[in-house]
Amino acid sequence: MTTGMIDIDDTALAFTDTGGPGIPVVYLNGQFATQGYWRRVIADLGPGFRHITYDERGRGRKSGTSADYSFETVVRDIDVVLTDRGVDRALLVGWSYGAYAAAYWASRNPERTIGAVLVDGAMPYDWLDEVTEERIRTLFRRLRWISPVLRPFGLMPRLTAAQQAESNIELGRIGEEKTLGPVLDAITVPTRYVIASGASFGSRGDEQERIRANLDTVTTRNPNITIHAKVTSNHGAILRKDHAAIAAAVREIAR
Repeated sequence: MTTGMIDIDDTALAFTDTGGPGIPVVYLNGQFATQGYWRRVIADLGPGFRHITYDERGRGRKSGTSADYSFETVVRDIDVVLTDRGVDRALLVGWSYGAYAAAYWASRNPERTIGAVLVDGAMPYDWLDEVTEERIRTLFRRLRWISPVLRPFGLMPRLTAAQQAESNIELGRIGEEKTLGPVLDAITVPTRYVIASGASFGSRGDEQERIRANLDTVTTRNPNITIHAKVTSNHGAILRKDHAAIAAAVREIAR
């Protein structure tokens, strides 16, 4: 196993690479999550795969801060990580925000993508409006008081409250049907969704379930994309409680 830092632009990303001859699996984290969230999925899959995890800019304990936290930078950083680790083709597994990054990268780089597992994310839906934008900004302003306590443990990013809010709002824009729909339609590699149930932090009512229901239009248009499983855990608990379903989706693509 190798751990270290990958220099990118004005920052550096902390990574872990188990090495070995198995299929390389690259894990893409939730928006403000860290690579440690994947430990149960990795344990399920075992040493037959090569597992590569990393913390995005300003996330975790070690990855450096940056002047650029845009989604496009997150997608471009995947290229740099793969090049640094000497990986030509990889199987991408992304949760939440990471699922969007996996979908965009797989759509643009089919020759370098074995397949993708999208965990409760990258579901096209027009949920962003002016009221929701203000709700997001208010939420992160409130969270800024607890952030300094959690940051030393890698539980909160080193982005400011305003940067976190803008990142979340940008996610709403790239997830709109008119934007994300064509990205998913263009995917030509095997892609599997593992979706959660119920609400998630920051959502209201059945908002999350309505977003998930919209996946039927995605799978109808593109036969390369299917829903592997809908599990009982919610968005925040899916990696912890339903890691076996995610691992099964990875194995299905690997076969």
